[in-house]
Amino acid sequence: MAQGTLDKITQLLSEIQAGDHYALAKGITLVENELTGSKELLLQLKDTRTARVVGITGAPGAGKSTLVNALLHHWTKNKKKIAVIAVDPSSPFNYGAVLGDRIRMSDFYTNPNVYIRSIATRGALGGLSAKIIEITDVVKNAPFDIILVETVGVGQSEVEIAGLADCTVVAMVPEGGDKIQTMKAGIMEIANVFVVNKADREEAEGMYNNLRIMTHEKANEGNETPVVKTTATEQKGIEELATAIEKILHEQNKMPEKRLHLMAEKCWQLLQAERMKDIDKEQLRNTLAEAIRSPDFNIYQFTRKMGIKN
Repeated sequence: MAQGTLDKITQLLSEIQAGDHYALAKGITLVENELTGSKELLLQLKDTRTARVVGITGAPGAGKSTLVNALLHHWTKNKKKIAVIAVDPSSPFNYGAVLGDRIRMSDFYTNPNVYIRSIATRGALGGLSAKIIEITDVVKNAPFDIILVETVGVGQSEVEIAGLADCTVVAMVPEGGDKIQTMKAGIMEIANVFVVNKADREEAEGMYNNLRIMTHEKANEGNETPVVKTTATEQKGIEELATAIEKILHEQNKMPEKRLHLMAEKCWQLLQAERMKDIDKEQLRNTLAEAIRSPDFNIYQFTRKMGIKN
């Protein structure tokens, strides 16, 4: 890369670290779309623990965006600087985020202490963006106190978010009360805080009580997962939720096993990409088309000859 371009990336990172939201938006776009300079930007990132990552997950309709909006109101009143990464379903036509920046969060678009960015899953199987780790790392280099990552809430995203977040909040709705006994084991394992949102509904108390019983039974060494009732549209229970989150963040002093697992998987992907970078896919196809005509063709022998270990 030309020195001039490298200097621009260095300058961009400096502006991100200074809190320039325009520079942050540009940096995220570079990384999300793998544009020129994205690798150099990632290589210059610092391993910062200033900003803590809070994952908000749960089924569609659980009110995740409303919870995020309510938490923004609470934390900005307490002078916190917050970034929101909202992962949206992808448009089948242009791979952009379908929902865009959340309308409910419009109160904060001009707030200098809040940054909101919607990103698309782009077909990522787990419901999180394929570039979510890189994007979060870029945002960590900006001067935020908390980074809220809201998942789509489909597939394995509920479990994946645990590897990314310092605290994972699982939002549930009262109507799910009858299904609580068959809740995926993974959800029970990854939740640091359970939220029964829309607590003004009739079934809320039963859902809350069932969750309390379940978390008590599965408590590890007396560490019982907190369960909080909220009505996010009315800001009810939000202070209690924020307190529960902050307690988890305060107690988190080492890398959780789930995050280590996610980092190992990411390193594996990066190593694969690095070792494959000199392989031309079209050339591979042409060579394969020729080789496959042989009556004793063996794909494993072929790949070994091409220098790809299987």
